[in-house]
Amino acid sequence: MSGFAADWLALREKVDHASRNPTLAARVRAHFAGRDALTIVDLGCGTGSNLRGLAPDLPPRQHWHLIDGDAALLQRARETLADWAEEAQADGERLRLRRDGREIVVSFERADLTRRELDFSAVGAELVTAAALLDLVSESWLERLVAALAAVKLPLYAVLNYDGEAEWQPADPLDGRVIAAFNRHQRGDKGFGPALGPASSEALAQLLRQHGYRYGSLTSPWVLGPSEAELIRALTDGFAQAAGEIEPERQPAFAAWAKAQAGAQKVRIGHRDVFGHL
Repeated sequence: MSGFAADWLALREKVDHASRNPTLAARVRAHFAGRDALTIVDLGCGTGSNLRGLAPDLPPRQHWHLIDGDAALLQRARETLADWAEEAQADGERLRLRRDGREIVVSFERADLTRRELDFSAVGAELVTAAALLDLVSESWLERLVAALAAVKLPLYAVLNYDGEAEWQPADPLDGRVIAAFNRHQRGDKGFGPALGPASSEALAQLLRQHGYRYGSLTSPWVLGPSEAELIRALTDGFAQAAGEIEPERQPAFAAWAKAQAGAQKVRIGHRDVFGHL
């Protein structure tokens, strides 16, 4: 399972980075402009893609504290970050990296986010971030996260939260049925309790409002074409499999749909990025 997850994360990384909303990314840069150093906590870090995507927008000295429950993904993160850096040196359990004039120290924590206290003061966090995570969490977990951040006035930057919008071109008569079933599947328990799924960005915005945050919530869709053919195939298979779990009687039809739509010329998958601060 971990190997498959790592392969999927590698396949999507380039598109993830390109899809981040540029207006919101500029707000993040401006918010931390003039700072010499910043400590960032990355929730559900996977293989470290969020660090690689966000580091160019942050101050020249960075300390990243990466948290994930999967030891194999944390090891892959260590390896891929070392390869990504221009210089990499182990410092005990930490990594010291140099890339594009930035000095980046990375520490790793294996922790189950469903059980871990959402207090990041021990690592001196000044920004909490997550990529493609909040659509998997429950409303109650998100409430605890935002309350914990607000208590110490920490900003939150959450990118690539699935918003329920999906489109394949050319269209197929089963597209709507598959997407609706997939979206129902996204509301199932992903380990945190019933997931917010496509409602995550709006739920986050509401919580940030309640806690007095200033925030922006802007679209960050994947727009995939022929150059992302492998990602389109994997994505289409994933939609069909999830939809089939919701409507088992339609599994053969959904499998046929996946075979037909795996060669789509264009696919658009909706996401939203959210940045909030006090």
